[in-house]
Amino acid sequence: FLYIWTSDPRSKYFCSTFCLLQPVRPVVYNTYDVAIVGAGIVGLATARELILRHPTLSFILLEKEKELSLHQSGHNSGVIHSGIYYTPGSLKARLCVRGATLAYEYCEKKGLPYKRCGKLIVAVEQEEIPRLKALYERGMKNNVRDLGIIDAKGIREREPYCRGIMALDSPYTGIVDWRMVALRYGTDFEEAGGTIVTEYEVNDISVVKESPAGSSEGMKYPIAIRDKKGKEVRCRYVLTCGGLYSDRLSQISGCSPEPQIVPFRGDYLVLKPEKHYLVKGNIYPVPDPRFPFLGVHFTPRMDGSIWLGPNAVLAFKREGYKVYDFNARDFADALSFRGLQRLVLKNITYGIGEMYRGIFIGEQVKILQKYIPELSQSDVLRGPAGVRAQALDRDGNLVDDFVFDGGVGDVGSRVLHVRNAPSPAATSSLAIAEMIADEVENRFSL
Repeated sequence: FLYIWTSDPRSKYFCSTFCLLQPVRPVVYNTYDVAIVGAGIVGLATARELILRHPTLSFILLEKEKELSLHQSGHNSGVIHSGIYYTPGSLKARLCVRGATLAYEYCEKKGLPYKRCGKLIVAVEQEEIPRLKALYERGMKNNVRDLGIIDAKGIREREPYCRGIMALDSPYTGIVDWRMVALRYGTDFEEAGGTIVTEYEVNDISVVKESPAGSSEGMKYPIAIRDKKGKEVRCRYVLTCGGLYSDRLSQISGCSPEPQIVPFRGDYLVLKPEKHYLVKGNIYPVPDPRFPFLGVHFTPRMDGSIWLGPNAVLAFKREGYKVYDFNARDFADALSFRGLQRLVLKNITYGIGEMYRGIFIGEQVKILQKYIPELSQSDVLRGPAGVRAQALDRDGNLVDDFVFDGGVGDVGSRVLHVRNAPSPAATSSLAIAEMIADEVENRFSL
C-alpha cells in the first residue's frame, strides 16, 4: 500500500487516501530457445558453434560489460600454443592441439592477422635438460607439429641474443590478437541470427510460474534470467560461461561453491622499442614442477611490442588489473577459502618471491637475464596486467580440466554452468566450443 496526499476540490484542506500498488513487471527482452551468459572467448566461441549447429533455434548472448571480451580474453599474452606441456592423451592436450589447428584455419578463412613466429623452451642449467627431454617426449606423443631439440648453436641461430645449453624448438607456436578473434566469433554469431545484449549483469536465474505478458505460447520458456536493472530474458535453456565469475553464477542455481575461482594477477614488463631486436620469437623457461605456474617468458605481440613476464600474485579484485585495485568481497572470499590457504602454505616461498619481484623490477630482470644477458633494467618499463580465473579445490589443487554443473530443483535441469575450461582456453577455444556444444546437446536434447 502507498499513502498518498490528495487535494479535495470541496475543501482548502488535504485528505489522505490509500491505494494498492500493482507489482512492477520486469522488462522482458524476448523469448529464446537458449541463452548464453558471458561473452568472453569461450562464451562467444560456444555461442557461435551452437547457432551454426542449430540454425532453426533462437539464441541470445548476455554480457555484463559494455563491450565483448574485455577481461581474460582481452588481457592475455596472445600466444597460439602448440600443446607441448600437457599429459599425453589428456583432454587438455587433445583440445590444445586441435584448437591450435582450428585457430590457424579460422584466421586464414576470416583474414585475421597472425604470425607463426615459433617458440623456444630454453634450458640454461644442466639440471633442466632431463625435464626438457621429457617435454619433448610429451610433445611428440601429443602430435605437436614440427617439434625438435636444438643445441646452443641452434638457439643462437634462432635467437641471436638468447643463451642456453639446449632448447625445445616449436615452430608451430604463433601469436594473434585473441580479442580480435573473439570479436569475430561474435560477428559470426550475429550474422547467423544470434542476438547479443551488453550491460546485462545477471543476478537471478529461476523458473517462472507464468508466461510473459502477451505471450500465446504458454510455458514454453520457463526460465527467467534477470539482471540488476529489472530486465528479464525468458528462455528454454541456459548456458553460463562466466570466467572470473563462473562460481558465483553457478551458485545462483544452487550449485556447490566449489571449485572456487581465485583471481591471480600477472604483471608484465614491456621491452623498450629500441631493444626489440633482442627478441624474435617466444622464449620460455623449462617449467619447474615444484611451482604451480609457468614462470616468466618473452612474448612478441601482434602490435610489435614485446612483453616480458608475467609474475603470478593474488589479485585483491577479480577484475583488478592494477596493484591497488581492491574489492572487499573478492578479497574476503579468497582469503577465507581453505583451498587458497593450502595452496599458499605449499608454495609460501614461491609466493613471497613472486610478490617481491612484482615490486622490484630489477629482481624480475635478473631472471630474464638468464636467457638474454644483454638485457638491463633500463631496457624495460612496467606494462599491462591480466587476471587469471584459477579454479581451486578445497585441498589447494589447481583444477585443470572441465567442470560442468547444473544445479538443484527445476532450474537445475535446464541450466549448464561451465565452471572451468581447460587452459589454454584461447588457443583451444574452437575445440572447447565443440565439446561444450556436445554437452549442451546431450543435456538438453537439442
